[in-house]
Amino acid sequence: MSKRFAFVMLVAWSGLSVAFADTIQLKDKAAITGRILARKHDQVFVDVGYTVLAVPRNQIEKITESDRSGQIDKRTPAAAATNQSDSKAGLFQSATVALPERSVRELVDQLGAAVVQVRTPSGLGSGFIINEEGYLITNFHVIENETQISVEVYHQKSGQLERKSYKQVKIIAINKFSDLALLKIEDQGTPKFAKVLLGDSDALSVGERVFAIGSPMGLERTVTEGIISTKTRPMQGELYLQTTAQINPGNSGGPLFDLRGEVVGVTNMKITFGEGLGFAIPAEAVKYFLQHRDAYAYDNDNPSNPYRYLEPPSRAQKRTDAR
Repeated sequence: MSKRFAFVMLVAWSGLSVAFADTIQLKDKAAITGRILARKHDQVFVDVGYTVLAVPRNQIEKITESDRSGQIDKRTPAAAATNQSDSKAGLFQSATVALPERSVRELVDQLGAAVVQVRTPSGLGSGFIINEEGYLITNFHVIENETQISVEVYHQKSGQLERKSYKQVKIIAINKFSDLALLKIEDQGTPKFAKVLLGDSDALSVGERVFAIGSPMGLERTVTEGIISTKTRPMQGELYLQTTAQINPGNSGGPLFDLRGEVVGVTNMKITFGEGLGFAIPAEAVKYFLQHRDAYAYDNDNPSNPYRYLEPPSRAQKRTDAR
């Protein structure tokens, strides 16, 4: 019996014990049935009952997932790629299958409409839309101490980008320590907004190519390209992605993309006396912020603190002794 045949037989036997199974179709026509545990940019990990297999991405033709209720997801890979990752409200999305790498030129044309400019009376920054209802991410320091915020969006229309300014912008959640803010455009009659996917910053490799889109020094829709210098640069008690992609004032809050078109970081600072020393908040920190946004809900009465504190109960007056 050949090794390949033995491998397929083992996979087939293990699939019998999985109640709600995912199916990975391989390029050599074989299939693996099991429960997908994790996805990395180069591998997919599958529990086949008696062991966990690491399946190389470049050997996968298609992934068909069970919805865990006994119904198999029969959507095409393209449709499944935008499966909601936050079932709480579908606030953001991530790809569930490996997206192909493309050139920066192709990706900029596709993603540009989802990158926005965030304006306040004291300055401007960048941001990106994560939900077609108008939710967007930017840096906390871009909107810190501000109550008048506008967002300029570049809508795709007849093959061209048409700029429109929205002035009814609500602060949904803020995290000063992670330098993140969640905003929502609430103007009447808004269209469905173009959005981006949040990627997996943990799966990045040092040396991997990335690019940023933003408005450095007010120069809107500027694209800079570089590589990941390190994934775990400690700065002020937090870990950041370090990149050679040029980051300047005005880039703050904008997306850092990989070559699959997924946001792997939020650009937020640079070392001013050096070149090619930019930093971005990892996408995993952004996902945590979004998934726990109730804990960071913005309070108009106390904009520097996400919590509302109640007055303590008054003490009961002591009774005087009868004389």
